[in-house]
Amino acid sequence: MKRNNDTNYTIVDNRWIGTNTMLMVLEGPTDEFTMPGQFINIAIPGFTLRRPISVCDIEGDLLTIVYDVVGHGTEALSIMKPGTRLDILPALGRGFDISKCGDRPVLLGGGVGCPPIYSLAKNMISREILPTVILGFNSDERMIMIEQFENLDIPFYVATVDGSYGTKGFVTDVIKEEGLNPDYFYACGPLPMLRALCLGLTIPGQVSLEARMACGFGACMCCSLETKSGPKRICKEGPVFDKEELIWK
Repeated sequence: MKRNNDTNYTIVDNRWIGTNTMLMVLEGPTDEFTMPGQFINIAIPGFTLRRPISVCDIEGDLLTIVYDVVGHGTEALSIMKPGTRLDILPALGRGFDISKCGDRPVLLGGGVGCPPIYSLAKNMISREILPTVILGFNSDERMIMIEQFENLDIPFYVATVDGSYGTKGFVTDVIKEEGLNPDYFYACGPLPMLRALCLGLTIPGQVSLEARMACGFGACMCCSLETKSGPKRICKEGPVFDKEELIWK
């Protein structure tokens, strides 16, 4: 299925930044993006379904994404060269609502969930909001984007499960050990991390969920989940949801 706003983007850069993580810079229209946390849906030649990937950064007409190479589709994406044109559905989903951030927001990213947190942090800084950022990884071998976050010049911490870098443990351990007192949180990362945050933190917040998608704009209903206010589509009403909306089993 195609929409009228299918858009061609041109690959400017596509390179490894981690053990199995790539960074891709695309050139194309970016004016439809209105919120950090939105995503694009990429058509990869030879594959039926598009691949949804969160936006990491936007500078003018350059759009940056970061993705893990986890299957045949992303493997095909990883070997594409600069100059390759891609058919992309841009500016999909509902992103993070910054108006709710409170006075002491903390931004929590895990693994490949860190890129949209970077976009969120830059957006907040541009509005003169000073967030604290905490990233979590299994080990130092899996860390990504450390230098980019350090260059934002905001309070920034890293946790690794094995203790090979930063605080040993999880992002919640950093909050405790550093004596942080946030009044609102934003998070993107693996589902167990998001579940632990929503059930363990007493403050309100927003989390960005991942799901397998077909269309990416709400027509096929395949990414629906049950919330406290009824069924919602991750691609349309999400991927960002208020903590209070979600049902954890």
